[in-house]
Amino acid sequence: MQYTLNQLQIFLKISQTKSITKAAEELFLTQPAVSIQLKNFQNQFQIPLTEVIGRQLFITDFGKEIANAAENILNEVYAINYKTLAYKGQLSGRLKISIVSTGKYIMPHFLSGFLKLNPEIELLLDVTNKSKVIESLENNEVDFSLVSVLPEKLAIDKVELMQNKLFLIGNHDKKFNQRSYDKSIFDEIQLIYREKGSGTRLVMERFIEKKQFASSQKMELTSNEAVKQAVLAGIGYSIMPIIGLKNELVQKNCK
Repeated sequence: MQYTLNQLQIFLKISQTKSITKAAEELFLTQPAVSIQLKNFQNQFQIPLTEVIGRQLFITDFGKEIANAAENILNEVYAINYKTLAYKGQLSGRLKISIVSTGKYIMPHFLSGFLKLNPEIELLLDVTNKSKVIESLENNEVDFSLVSVLPEKLAIDKVELMQNKLFLIGNHDKKFNQRSYDKSIFDEIQLIYREKGSGTRLVMERFIEKKQFASSQKMELTSNEAVKQAVLAGIGYSIMPIIGLKNELVQKNCK
């Protein structure tokens, strides 16, 4: 067998994403290039690594064993590289960070200086919702996490980076003539929610429960960006973090 580290990396990514297309995107390769490497890798084994049922790609039991072995081999290679750099006095290694979707607006700014000073650091940044960030912390899968709502039952060391203020937003289609309204305003507007597990949704629901008013749920979306676009399209209103609205506020698309 003469498989390459590149083939191991590609097959491992395919096994993780269950998709050649997604693997290609995450590896910044073309889909044909990934397909060719998968075929060349498969040709070295007499037992199938993958199978396609309908249009869905599945990893066989044998393929899962090979994927685990590939991950171990790649980790050892990374370790050799990091140790070499460490002996040269350079900070190196993998930095695994999991952040809530709001964090994508600010985390790059906190990391840019550090990464420029330490170019040998390999950053793995997972952007997801609050529940999955907390799960990665509980399983010790990451080095650091960024959340907007702190976990209640998890012993952690924390540093507050900035305030995450939330506001009720909508587009300019509906006119409001008063400067302030009471909670009955929610009888007139329909709210767009984030998905269950989102920190923003948790805060919304706690606020609604505390103020004891009824809200009409228009829809549920799985990212702040999707919620923002729905609001701009006039589908409904939502409660969103101000840090995700900077460009729209500058352009006066929201109010």
